[in-house]
Amino acid sequence: MAENSEAEFTPEQLFEQMPKYFQADKAGTTAATIQFDLSGESGGQWWIKIADGQANSGQGAVENPNLTLLADAVDYVKIATGKMDPTLAFMQGKVKIKGDTLLAMRLPNLFKRP
Repeated sequence: MAENSEAEFTPEQLFEQMPKYFQADKAGTTAATIQFDLSGESGGQWWIKIADGQANSGQGAVENPNLTLLADAVDYVKIATGKMDPTLAFMQGKVKIKGDTLLAMRLPNLFKRP
């Protein structure tokens, strides 16, 4: 990984770790698949599936996600690690949402910050 003071995680590392930061108590009966389409350097596609009080993640595309988030990879890592406010990022157009906007609003509360 290139020296980058902005992000201590690559998106790949972040998505590998996300299931262990999942807060099942806050998810309740949530069952959803979220697709992440990240652009820019170290961009790519990842997914998170939430069901039965657990979260799993992987790389690639999924069929029929409930929610798709589009963002620059560096910006998304900042959001996921608490260095960028998700609502502000959305309002500035740094994050685009397709699908379940209510789920998108709940997403930051479903995972602890790494």
